[in-house]
Amino acid sequence: MRKILTFIVLLFLNQLCYAQSNQDIIVEYQKQLSELNDKKTDIEHKIEDVKLTDIRAQMKTVGLPSAEYIEHIAFFTEYAEEHEQAKWVMHMITTDVVNLGSARTNDFRVDPLVTTGTAVELDYFIKSTDDSGKDVYDGFGYDRGHLAPSADFRWSSRALSESYFYSNMSPQLGDFNRKIWAELESYLRGYVISNNSNLIVTTGPVLDDSLSKIPRSVNGVSIPNQFYKIAYDPLNGQAIAFLMNNEGSTKEISSFATSVDEIERITGFDFYPNIDESIESKVNTEHWFKVENSEKNVDPIPFNKLNPGQWNTVSGGQKTKSKKDAIVCGTVVSSRNSRKGHAWLFLDKAYPNEYFSVMIKKQYLHNFTYDPIVELVDQKVCFEGKVFELGDDPERPTMSIETPNKIRNFVSK
Repeated sequence: MRKILTFIVLLFLNQLCYAQSNQDIIVEYQKQLSELNDKKTDIEHKIEDVKLTDIRAQMKTVGLPSAEYIEHIAFFTEYAEEHEQAKWVMHMITTDVVNLGSARTNDFRVDPLVTTGTAVELDYFIKSTDDSGKDVYDGFGYDRGHLAPSADFRWSSRALSESYFYSNMSPQLGDFNRKIWAELESYLRGYVISNNSNLIVTTGPVLDDSLSKIPRSVNGVSIPNQFYKIAYDPLNGQAIAFLMNNEGSTKEISSFATSVDEIERITGFDFYPNIDESIESKVNTEHWFKVENSEKNVDPIPFNKLNPGQWNTVSGGQKTKSKKDAIVCGTVVSSRNSRKGHAWLFLDKAYPNEYFSVMIKKQYLHNFTYDPIVELVDQKVCFEGKVFELGDDPERPTMSIETPNKIRNFVSK
């Protein structure tokens, strides 16, 4: 009996040591994995640093509008203290914009490199808190409009965050900033992706001493009547400019096109002084607007074709505040995998000018027996789930799907 008990004890101790040994091995592997992830992150940051350094070098190669510039990691600017906004902002839209990467941060803040100080939140609105703890906004009638749009930097979290400096903001009417101006920004991103070529973009307000100031603005921010945006494609040797009034418009983007020379005449700046003058004097509309004709955009499904309880992408996009699931139907016109491995489906309007998108996170793709970004393209489909604002952006309603039973073919009533 003593031998049997001894054998059992020895067997138990051996199994315990074996289990502990295996646990130690797992801990060691986890440590190595953590170290590899840290190394991966460090290498990604180094790659990003090289890209950002190259971007700044390319912009300097074509030439800046003046020598009085401020250099950030992804854009250059010159600040107009008397107007409390930039005279111009130059940045580059690279082909990396195809990577959805980071969502907008909304970390609006003073630009520390502007020695005279910049505009602040109180130049645009007053924020207070009501009895329930909810934020209450008293707006002064103008959006903090990005000159270099944050979406152009979403491949880099650091560059994206810097785009929220007040030195990159200018007062814009909501109907302008959120519609025709946003459409122009999306158009240029679409150009980069469709043509696989970078764009060097300079944006600014048309400033003069006659401009009015925002009422109640603590620093006296001027209200521009017009904004310009200039794009140069180094790969194809093409340049184009746009001049828009600070107001809503239903016109086509192409109707605002003009030459770089015209914007130079209006502003007095010499943009891209190191490129051929002939590029700045003309606009090759056939080259620049061919991307508009190649989009796969379709109209939303008409209301009279929807079944009870269904919404199209326009009405469904307004369900971001609802706590209930919605059924949103539309045509999957484009799709892609993000840098993080998530699957994205874009309904009715193609990326990067998308309006309504559906995301399937990487960890849920194993639930699907098919590849959604391949099989669902060009299909009329209904998706069921909660609609939310991507990165708190009301212009980008999104739905997240985890299982295929939340997706079904659309059948017109």
